[in-house]
Amino acid sequence: MDEVTAAELPAALAMALRRPEVRRALVRLVEEGLPPALADSVLDRIGQYASGPRAGAHVRELADLLVREAGLRPGFTDGLAGWVKAALGAGTVDRHDDVANTVGASATVSGPVVQARDITGGVHFHPAPRPPAAAADVLPRQLAPVPGHFTNRHDELARLDRLVSTARDSPVVAVVSGPAGVGKTTLARRWLLARADSFPDGQLYADLRGHSPDGPARPGELLGQLLRSLGRTEVPAELNERAALWRSVTADARIALLLDNALSAAQVRPLLPGSVSAVTAVTSRNRLTGLGLEGAAFVPLSVLATRDAVELLSRRLGAERVRREPEAARAMARACANLPLAVCVAGARLAARPHQPLAAMARALSDAEGTGPLDALRVGRESAVRAALQESYRVLAPEPATAYRRLSLLPFTVFTPPVAAAVCGTGPDEADRFLDELAEANLVEDLGPDPRTRLDRYRFHDLLRAHARECADEAETERDVCGALRRVVDFYLSAATAAETLLTPSHRSLSRDYAGRPVPPPFTDAPGALRWLDAERDHLMAVLRTAADRGWHSSAWQLADAMWPLCLRLRPYELWIEAHEIGLAAARRADDRDGISRMLTSGGTGLRNVGRLEEALSWFRQARELAREEVAHRSEGETLEAARRNEAQALHGLGQTYRLAGRLAEAGTHFTRALALREEIGYQRGAALTRLSLGDTALAAGRPDEAVRQLECARTELTELSDHYDAARALALLGRALARRDGTRHEAADRTFLRALAEFEETGSVHWQGHVLEMLGEAAEERGDVERARDWYAQSLARYLPVSDRDRDRLERRLRALG
Repeated sequence: MDEVTAAELPAALAMALRRPEVRRALVRLVEEGLPPALADSVLDRIGQYASGPRAGAHVRELADLLVREAGLRPGFTDGLAGWVKAALGAGTVDRHDDVANTVGASATVSGPVVQARDITGGVHFHPAPRPPAAAADVLPRQLAPVPGHFTNRHDELARLDRLVSTARDSPVVAVVSGPAGVGKTTLARRWLLARADSFPDGQLYADLRGHSPDGPARPGELLGQLLRSLGRTEVPAELNERAALWRSVTADARIALLLDNALSAAQVRPLLPGSVSAVTAVTSRNRLTGLGLEGAAFVPLSVLATRDAVELLSRRLGAERVRREPEAARAMARACANLPLAVCVAGARLAARPHQPLAAMARALSDAEGTGPLDALRVGRESAVRAALQESYRVLAPEPATAYRRLSLLPFTVFTPPVAAAVCGTGPDEADRFLDELAEANLVEDLGPDPRTRLDRYRFHDLLRAHARECADEAETERDVCGALRRVVDFYLSAATAAETLLTPSHRSLSRDYAGRPVPPPFTDAPGALRWLDAERDHLMAVLRTAADRGWHSSAWQLADAMWPLCLRLRPYELWIEAHEIGLAAARRADDRDGISRMLTSGGTGLRNVGRLEEALSWFRQARELAREEVAHRSEGETLEAARRNEAQALHGLGQTYRLAGRLAEAGTHFTRALALREEIGYQRGAALTRLSLGDTALAAGRPDEAVRQLECARTELTELSDHYDAARALALLGRALARRDGTRHEAADRTFLRALAEFEETGSVHWQGHVLEMLGEAAEERGDVERARDWYAQSLARYLPVSDRDRDRLERRLRALG
């Protein structure tokens, strides 16, 4: 077996080095004494080879070489083999013989594929011009399972199936309409889940809240949810841009989409996918005939036949019990108007009382009467829903009954046990018990755990929520309602503040005003905090609006402030700007100058990032003038220092905005003033961040020596302050400055880039991973290494795909320019 030299690295190693943990390990090896020449050779060969049949042998030979030449521990051989084994797939590394591949006639092969006995030279895969349909780490499977007691609907399911089988190069849009509680959502879920294999790119769900007392969901909000479900963590702020991005992302996607509880065709249109392979089911109480222009088919759903309603009841109670009282079962079905929701609620009530006769329930349902919002939804005898709900509510114990009422006060329909505990004013164990009892009585729906937070989720059907709200209006005083909502605001404020502490510990915390005692957050570490913020982002905004509407001005701006890590890490720009607009108005009403300043600077950052530069400059100027007024009226103490800190923050924001606008001289002037102020008051982290921005500005102005000096200083200071994210930013920009300064000596620059890449993989910043890879490509292109540049750009594009369309388009242009 010929010895492998460092200049002849096998493809297996190149593939392994694409894995984050391997790159991090290599960086550590360099730091621990791996000879620079050998390290440079390894780095230079990344991505240059394709795998061969002797990959396993090459890996072990290379590992032995590193043990001999670098003095590494012998166990390194097994570790390297393990890394490559993970990269190539289980069982690949140890096979030395030729491999034969067979593809059957029924097989489907997708993505880049090479099938060959031997390959000499390089094999490069480059992405197609369009991104894959779903870029998320886990394909979305958002449709809840169908209850086991689903009954009949054979004709409707067959009709829906025919829509798919007869579709010719056009998307399928099916509108399932009918009265509330008739089972529209369950039918749509049953149909789409039965065809799950037809949707390899995912199954998505959106609640349009067409008849919610809080108003229907806004299309922009829903598009944000759908885009994030497909891995797009950065979405445009404008509705038209979101709709265009949604159509682009789904252009080739084979997805199922359930748009539940729609109010109008206009609400639905922006949400329709752009793919001819997509299947969309829309449920609504209205017929939505306007969607006929989009080629929609209409499937009206009526109540069950009496025999089917009895069958549904039988599945809930057991066939033997129904068989003993057939007439009473039919009377119950008729009293429920054969409406599935009413039958299920009444059945759940009886299931909990196995000795109660069916006839007694039938009499109770027939005698019940009422007026109010539920009766306004009348279709035939739909008021039977009220009778079934009222009967189930009547027999609840006092504490679950209170929970049922107070859960209806939430400004959203899906909630977790910690939120239920807050609104009910109980501990977590009591909340779990109440939710179990309500789910057992079919008064809330158990959706199972959220895949991000692992917290259980429950949902109100809109009819159930309307009934619970009526009960709250009758039984809860204004003081009760105010107390319940204030506890919810406090819960979200305290949890978001805890997330802020974990995710941005160096971000100066402002005051927090709680009406009660904060409870522990539903997470324990930084990754859990970020997942919670992601899962709860829409609820956070709903609670923020509630606080503002109720005049709790301090809580409103403080909640917007606590959402800073959500804005910074996940970049939900529409939410970012709206939250700070509401927060700014609230801080002004509260006459809290610290709050006003923070809203202006944090909100100005959001405006700048979406390209609204003149508005951003206006916000930062207002913040600067406010701080100067404070300085003029104070002569000493903490207030003066805070005012100077705020002025420096405003100057820094102005500098960043001018830098983005390409006005480099003005940017440098403002950064220099901000740095002087921050150093004067001893704000070390702020000074380091301003040095970072000065280095970036010098780099843009073509002064790499000055950039290196500023960035090295910023890197050192941020590392000492344990600000790992910003320290990695400084390191990435330092790599660019080194590449610009030492064009012919690129080894140090590339090592700096790769170390920054490893650090961004540790912090989870996908956008900056793409940025570093792009800078690696730029450096390679500048020194004439077109093949290496193309490889780095392709890797950068893969990172940008799920987070930024502007960056994606730029990288695609770069790749096309390289030919």
